[in-house]
Amino acid sequence: MAGDGWIVKDREEYREICSRASATFDLDARLPEKVFRRGGEGSLFCEFDVVLTPEFWPALSAMARWHGDTRVELLVLEPDCDTFYLSDYRIYPAVSLPVEADESEYWAAVGYEPDGDIMGSLAISANVIALTGPSGKWGCWGERDPEVAVFQGFPDAATRSDWRTRFGPFLEVAGALESYLPVTFANWAVPQEYAATLTANYGLPRRL
Repeated sequence: MAGDGWIVKDREEYREICSRASATFDLDARLPEKVFRRGGEGSLFCEFDVVLTPEFWPALSAMARWHGDTRVELLVLEPDCDTFYLSDYRIYPAVSLPVEADESEYWAAVGYEPDGDIMGSLAISANVIALTGPSGKWGCWGERDPEVAVFQGFPDAATRSDWRTRFGPFLEVAGALESYLPVTFANWAVPQEYAATLTANYGLPRRL
């Protein structure tokens, strides 16, 4: 399928994806606040840019399959749909791929350059992204600033451990605060309030 074949084509489909995403995420929230509507405990983190590479597709497809989803839906929340993507590139910033898609098809969608302009591709332009499936039982939320993505929706501890080993590296919140986040703040120091809020929302209050 052509690069734009998986990109949402009309406003009705775009609204449907937004509606499903809003059942999984608080679309107005931003890290370190709680972005998942379900509890975020046991979350895993990786670097933001990794999610928008072809090599990461098997990790997303695996999460969808755990919960019986037949598709993975990616929604870009920033920049804005109307004032950036529609006005400048005449595309809706959302993608819906079947779990049977391969890495090249995922990249063809997120790396698609409308009118040949690389700055319009989701991989380059997206600043805040939300990925889930129709079940709403799993999710990936990513923000270019502070350069992290967070994952939730592991069925059990064994599945979480296996996924982490197969597709990582991934870090728990403490590791993300030590490794991923310092470079995004002045003097490489994560503010205490930010760290405390992120830990409270995405830490491990119970054993996983």
